[in-house]
Amino acid sequence: MKKIILASKSTDRSEMFNRAGISFEIFATNIDEEKYKTNFSEGIELVKELAKAKALFAKNKMINNKENAIIVAADTIVELDGKIIGKAHSEEEAFEILKKMMGRTHRLITGIAITEIKNPKIVIDSDTTFVEFLELSDEEIREYIKTNEWKGRAGAYSIRDKASLFIKKINGSSSNVIGLSMHKLYLILKIEFQINLFQLSENFI
Repeated sequence: MKKIILASKSTDRSEMFNRAGISFEIFATNIDEEKYKTNFSEGIELVKELAKAKALFAKNKMINNKENAIIVAADTIVELDGKIIGKAHSEEEAFEILKKMMGRTHRLITGIAITEIKNPKIVIDSDTTFVEFLELSDEEIREYIKTNEWKGRAGAYSIRDKASLFIKKINGSSSNVIGLSMHKLYLILKIEFQINLFQLSENFI
């Protein structure tokens, strides 16, 4: 089996890979995400383009490797009222983001791009999940912000932790809300790259 490279700094995505028993290596990408946000106003197109850019960045850095490998990249955004909501850069920004989403349903969109170091083929897809929040008071929102879960996460929350207390309903893939639609990953690898993730993890080494 080919080695799998996760082109992401996300600890949530790494944990999902670990829980699924997928043997992988991490390659942290470094692209200017703000540049893409000015060119794409549609959330689905933006995350697909960002995932593609991350996958190709990793591929270009490893193109001279003697060993072939599969590269998996992803990007996640939140969309509310047709507007893209990214990551908060301060506690006050996190408060404003969460305040807008309380008692409402937002779209969480994740783009995924999969390619191979020694193959020009690249498969790009996305998944959308609808997430409904409870209505929290300002005090409750600020209490949540103190957990620091908002840092580095689209929409300023993490479904895996304390935010699970105020997520009322999820319509769609729950793994997508964490940061990667695992069923999309499974299907793309199986159909497009002939890799079966049910194989024992040691077979990926």
